[in-house]
Amino acid sequence: MPSVDGALTEAQARQTADSIARTQLRSGAIPWFVGGHTDPWDHVQGAMALSAAGRLDEAERAYMWSASAQRPDGSWAIRYQDEVVHDPHTDSNFCAYLATGVWHHWLVTGDRSFVRQMWPTVARGIEVALGMQRPDGAIAWARTDAGVEPEALVTGNASIHLSLRCATALAELIGEARPDWELAAGRLRHALDDHPQLFSHKATHSMDWYYPLLGGGLARGRAESRIDEHWDVFVVAGLGARCVSTNPWVTGAETCELALALDTIGRTGEARAQLGAMQHLRHDDGSYWTGLVYDDNTRWPVERTTWTAATVILAADALSRTTPANGLFRGENLPACDWEVSESCPCPTLR
Repeated sequence: MPSVDGALTEAQARQTADSIARTQLRSGAIPWFVGGHTDPWDHVQGAMALSAAGRLDEAERAYMWSASAQRPDGSWAIRYQDEVVHDPHTDSNFCAYLATGVWHHWLVTGDRSFVRQMWPTVARGIEVALGMQRPDGAIAWARTDAGVEPEALVTGNASIHLSLRCATALAELIGEARPDWELAAGRLRHALDDHPQLFSHKATHSMDWYYPLLGGGLARGRAESRIDEHWDVFVVAGLGARCVSTNPWVTGAETCELALALDTIGRTGEARAQLGAMQHLRHDDGSYWTGLVYDDNTRWPVERTTWTAATVILAADALSRTTPANGLFRGENLPACDWEVSESCPCPTLR
């Protein structure tokens, strides 16, 4: 079991995994909390944590739900409530993230038959996401009844970039090379790194600050500068990271993702400190409150979310180097994401 001295013991990690498993529905879906809704991205995050904690049967049930819930066009709905679709629209990041989860499960288990079973579902989800890639390399965030929304989001695109690398690795694993996915990942990385004007930035949101580091896709020097530039804006000493800079509100999942980002650039001591700092959100049963409004010491929202608990486990695994999947967010064992400027580069049309 993952554990980090001073932050999380093996027994605590096991208890946290149990809290996720208790929330999982019979169908395999992992809702936000008991009675809450399920979204495909956070569901996969929960499945990854179950894998990292050795709860393989529950993890595979979660992935089977993803396969069964996939729509004929390869997409998933944005929101489900007790298996009923409550928001039928399509989020590109939600559709791509299954590739990250399946690659993670492969790293944990080495089960090639599982990969082959999930491969058609993964491939269709990736194609949905790439169907929303714009000529400039950025990927639009959603598709609705009115068509593809033009807006591209930094965090969503950074997550899709990691998913594309995982999908390419899965393709290589089963002998189905997808150079078109590699090219799409390169164009996307180039847009993220060198053309920020292509994206709708939420400068007050911490995710737009640290998420481009996850997966090891950002050069070390640029990554360090990015973290240092906004550290004092988002980090609250002893409590963790703010979700948004404008509010006195620290959140557990964002703090753990920051820890994962710090780990990608070798600042593991600081990452451990952040994992330790957010433990004030831990409940007695091993679950985690979403956040704390620290000005008046109030938990808000009043919910304990599976995706917060899941990100605690994933951060602990990365920092403790416990499972074979611990290097996922450092970009280990993934194809390179280099991009060489060529005639297909959108740069000339952007200047």
